[in-house]
Amino acid sequence: MTFTHCPNCRSERIDTFNTGRKAGGAIGTVAGAASGAASALGGAEIGGSVGAVAGPAGALLGAFAGALLGGLFGGAAGGAMGASLGEKVDTTILNNYCCLECGYRFSA
Repeated sequence: MTFTHCPNCRSERIDTFNTGRKAGGAIGTVAGAASGAASALGGAEIGGSVGAVAGPAGALLGAFAGALLGGLFGGAAGGAMGASLGEKVDTTILNNYCCLECGYRFSA
């Protein structure tokens, strides 16, 4: 929901803070990366098995790539989920909107 007027002074100069979305995205990214890194052992094992066809160097490179991709995908998924949850917090709980004229903070 986007406000077009401040409920206090009727100004059209409204800004948003998005505190919940920013915090949720950051927390989700860290949690997702940690989860991805924990499950990266499975990715490293699979990558090592696939890379073993190319010899010991291939197994090492495959294991590293599997672990790296596990952490990256986990972080991306966690960040998106956290930002989505934070947006819900912004719109329902926090005073996310601020009037740039009178400084009044309000929510939906």
